[in-house]
Amino acid sequence: MWDDAFPSFLIGLREGLEAGLIVSILIATLVRAEARSRLPQVWTGVLAAIAVAMSFGAVLTFTAASLSATAQEAFGGTLSVIAVAFVTAMVFWMRRSARGLSGELREKVTGALAMGTGMLILTSFLAVGREGLETALFLWTTARAAGESAGPLTGAAIGLVLAAGLCWGLYRRVLKINLTRFFTATGAVLIVIAAGVLGYGLRDLQEGGVLPGGTAYAVDLTGSMDAGSWYSTLVQGVFNLTPAMTWLQVVAYVAYLVVVMTLFVRGVRVTTPEPAAERSGPEPKAARPQRRRPVWVIPAAVVAVPAVLAGLVVALSRPKPAGDQTVAVSGTECGKGFTAPRPGRRTFRMHNTGGRTSEVYLIDPSTGAVYGEIEGLAPGTTRDLVATVAGGTYAWRCVPTDGKAVTSRAVRVSGGGAAKPVVPVSEQDLAAPLKAYKTYVEQGLATLVTQTRTLDDDIEGGHLDRARTDWLTAHRTYASLGAAYGTFEDFDQKIDGRPDGLSDGVRDKDFTGFLRLEHGLWHGEPAKDLRAPAQQLADAAAGLQKAFPAQEFDPGDLPLRAHEILENTLQFELTGDTDQGSGTGLATADANLAGTRELLGVLQPLLTGRAPRLLPTLDTDIARLQKLLDAAHDGTGWTPVGRLAATDRQRLDGATGQLLEDLAPVPDLLEIRKSA
Repeated sequence: MWDDAFPSFLIGLREGLEAGLIVSILIATLVRAEARSRLPQVWTGVLAAIAVAMSFGAVLTFTAASLSATAQEAFGGTLSVIAVAFVTAMVFWMRRSARGLSGELREKVTGALAMGTGMLILTSFLAVGREGLETALFLWTTARAAGESAGPLTGAAIGLVLAAGLCWGLYRRVLKINLTRFFTATGAVLIVIAAGVLGYGLRDLQEGGVLPGGTAYAVDLTGSMDAGSWYSTLVQGVFNLTPAMTWLQVVAYVAYLVVVMTLFVRGVRVTTPEPAAERSGPEPKAARPQRRRPVWVIPAAVVAVPAVLAGLVVALSRPKPAGDQTVAVSGTECGKGFTAPRPGRRTFRMHNTGGRTSEVYLIDPSTGAVYGEIEGLAPGTTRDLVATVAGGTYAWRCVPTDGKAVTSRAVRVSGGGAAKPVVPVSEQDLAAPLKAYKTYVEQGLATLVTQTRTLDDDIEGGHLDRARTDWLTAHRTYASLGAAYGTFEDFDQKIDGRPDGLSDGVRDKDFTGFLRLEHGLWHGEPAKDLRAPAQQLADAAAGLQKAFPAQEFDPGDLPLRAHEILENTLQFELTGDTDQGSGTGLATADANLAGTRELLGVLQPLLTGRAPRLLPTLDTDIARLQKLLDAAHDGTGWTPVGRLAATDRQRLDGATGQLLEDLAPVPDLLEIRKSA
């Protein structure tokens, strides 16, 4: 998480220190002027600046969330470029202003004291507000780049807390820091970070269709670089440099870094800023006492006003039901109340007016492609369906349980770019992949029967060393048939059941199959005690081979297994949970990966047309994970999970997690949707 946290930590530390120094100077000036009674006014201005900054961050977050995916890219890219401009200006401003900051603020405070309460609040608000808005914008940008990581917020919080501590120490004269050198060093680092943010922002603008050149790559190391490695993650998190970068990103990165860094270095003057509140000069006179009002009124107002305004902006920007539409769902009123919506991110309130639970789809009636759906809408209930609407034709399809599908009248939407519907999949579409996969499983089961018989013969003859080798061979064969687990019925428990939940654990009479033999073979049990479990395993494998052709295999399960195989691998094999002593969990994980690769192969024709960029991404993920698994195999044995170095285990878990994340869309892309 530190790789995502560092840029925000630095901006939090630097901006926090700038704002803290300003507040310290304001307070010191009032204390020296014997105007301590006016300190609450300074804190009120500071509180107002914080409220405005937080409200600004909320507006950015919720406004972006209400946009379509393409618009989010364009919006985020634009704000990233603006953030770079602000940070650049801040770096140069602080370099120029550090020396005279104290005197300038003292003059402003002197004038504000003479002009009354409101002016002092405004002075402190303006002095701190700049840093607050810059911090909010930069944090939003880095948090967006980091996705779901909590690193940016954590880093910023640590930086702000550290800045507050440093400012307190400087104010109390407990610490002495050469602030010119501090702002110079951090300024140089921020320029490098800002160059990466600029490149990231330009990439967003390309993906949002604002700028051209989105496919013109100057650098593409995705096939040769481990994107999940610690060094790759560090570079991407801190500098926003990715394995694949377009020409526009590279040129902008280099140009910004060369030009801005050159100007910054040339303008550096190594001087020490004067400590706050130490300059001589006429002391400001306190203003005349004014009529007192409740102390909570102004602080409450400065927090409430920006919060209310931000709430209004968010409320106005959030997607509303298109044209205030509530759309009826039933076998007779499907789509009633539906009119042509405006393009953009839209929310439709779907109300089931019929007497049956229904599936609801927003479709392109000419192709049946699905833009949005609700599953299991019960009678009398209302749920929201959110979808991106662009230029095209739209209609509703309602499919009541045990009823006939009904399609509403179509409406035409003009303009608004293009939305990306999911082309529906039917059982007929999955028939060929299912047939190919069943053939693969049948061949695997034939091999399994032969291998389990060999294992049985080993144990019958007392050749336990040979049995250990043959056990792993047979177990890997079974593990590679992962997509068929759901169709093996009771045979799976007999062949590869775990001792979890059994009353006597590994000693329970119902503990059978591969793991039972593994426990015995690697815990010194004699051959005579293993003969019965070995015979049971061979019989179960033969029984499965005979039963499999007649077993039901739901076509809809095929896409689900693409994710579930490795989900089980991450949960069991990569934690060592299933290891009964052989230390071959990674060998099983390797077989599971082979099964996943086989499954994606039979699904490739369906995935290519629906998500052309997905398969290359999955191929890269699989190659990365395969490389890590190969590193744990020396040709004669496998490294047990428990003996992996901490960094190797983290990489393995990370690569598997990334592959699982990229596999997640497969079930939705290939879901069989009801059409009748």
